[in-house]
Amino acid sequence: MDTTADQLRPVGLDPVGSDQHAENQRLRANGPATLVELPGGVVVWAITHHDTLQELLADPRVAKNAKHWNLYREGRLPEGWPLMTFITVPGMTTSDGADHRRLRGLVSQALTPRRIAALAPAIEQRVARLLDGVAALDGDFDLRTHFALPLPMQVIGELLGLAEEQADLLHELSNTLVSSSATPGAGATAALNLGGLLARVAAAKRAEPADDLTTALIAAREEQDRLSEEELIGILMQLVVAGHETTLNLICNAVRALLAHPDQLALVLNGEVGWSAVVEETLRYDGPVGQFPMRYALEDIRVGDVLIRRGEAMLASYAAAGRDDRHYADADRFDLTRTGNRHLSLGHGPHFCIGSSLARLEAETALRELFTRFPGLRLADGADPKPIASFVSNSVSTLMVRTS
Repeated sequence: MDTTADQLRPVGLDPVGSDQHAENQRLRANGPATLVELPGGVVVWAITHHDTLQELLADPRVAKNAKHWNLYREGRLPEGWPLMTFITVPGMTTSDGADHRRLRGLVSQALTPRRIAALAPAIEQRVARLLDGVAALDGDFDLRTHFALPLPMQVIGELLGLAEEQADLLHELSNTLVSSSATPGAGATAALNLGGLLARVAAAKRAEPADDLTTALIAAREEQDRLSEEELIGILMQLVVAGHETTLNLICNAVRALLAHPDQLALVLNGEVGWSAVVEETLRYDGPVGQFPMRYALEDIRVGDVLIRRGEAMLASYAAAGRDDRHYADADRFDLTRTGNRHLSLGHGPHFCIGSSLARLEAETALRELFTRFPGLRLADGADPKPIASFVSNSVSTLMVRTS
C-alpha cells in the first residue's frame, strides 16, 4: 500500500536556506518525494530526484494555478504567509493549459531571439563599464553588489524600458517576494508596491510608446484584446523578478565555484573548455534556484512508494536534482568537462524558462569579461559568504573578493 502524507512526519525545511546542499542530500535520501514543512506549518512534497522531477515537470496531471491546492482553496494557509503572493500573482508561472499558452505566446512574440541577440553589444558595453568601476575599487569589495547585481538589473530594465534610478527599489521588492523568511505580510506589501510601480510604468508607455518589451506587451493587450491589465502587471512583475534574480545568483555561484576549483578555472582560462560549459555546469552544480514553489496534483500520483494526493502541493527541488548521483556521475564534483549535462535548473516542459537564452548570454558574457580583465581574482581573506535567507533562492548575500 502506498504511503500518504497523513502517515508521514514532515521534515522541517530551513526557511533561510543555511546549507541547502547538505539539506538536499538528506532529502534525497528519503526518496524522490519527501514531505517537508514550510514556514507557518505548511506541509508540501519536495521532489528531489532528477528523473522524477523531470517527469513531473512535464506531467499533465500537475498544475501551476494555486486554485488546485487544497490549503489555498479552503483558506487554510496562514495569514501573511511569506510566499502567498509568489504563488498567486497572475501570469505565466501561475497559469495552466490554454491560459498559459496564451500568456507565454504573447511574451514570446515580444521576447524574440532577434531582440535578445540585439542586446549582446549593449550587454558587453554594460559589463565593460561595470568592470571599469570594479577596477577603481581599492582592496576587498562585494562582487554581488558591484557587478553581479547591476548587470542583470540594468539589462532587464532596458528590456522593459524601466528607469535606471528604479533599480535598487525593484531589487529590494523582488527580493522580498522570493523570500521564504520574510515577516508576515511583507510579501503582500512588496507585491502591492511593485505592482503599483509597474502600473505607473505601463501608463507612461501607453502615453509615450517606445521600443521595449513593456510597450510590446501593451500593444498585444490593446490590439488583440488578449491580455488583461492584471495579467500585464503580473507578467511584468514576473519578468522583473525572474529576469534578474536568477542571473544574479548564477553569476555569483559561478564565480564562487571557479575560485574554489582553480584546476577548473585553469581549464577555461587556457581555452580547453568554453565559458558556456562554466554556465551549464554551474546551473547543475549550484543552480540559482533552490526549491521553487509550487505545483499541484490534479489527481492522485504515485511517486516511488508514496502517494501524492489530488490537491496536494509540490516543490520543484532544482538544486537537489542537480546533485542527484542517481543521474549524474560524481554529482558533487564541479567538472567543466562533464558531458551530457542535461540539468533541470531552467525548468522543463511547458514552463521551461522563457528567458533562458538571455540568462545564458548575460552570464557567459559577464564571466568571460570578468576573468579576462582580472585573471587573478580571488576570494577576500577570511571571506565567509552567507547564504541568501531563502530556500527559494540558492546563492550568497555577499561575495567579498579582490582583484589581485
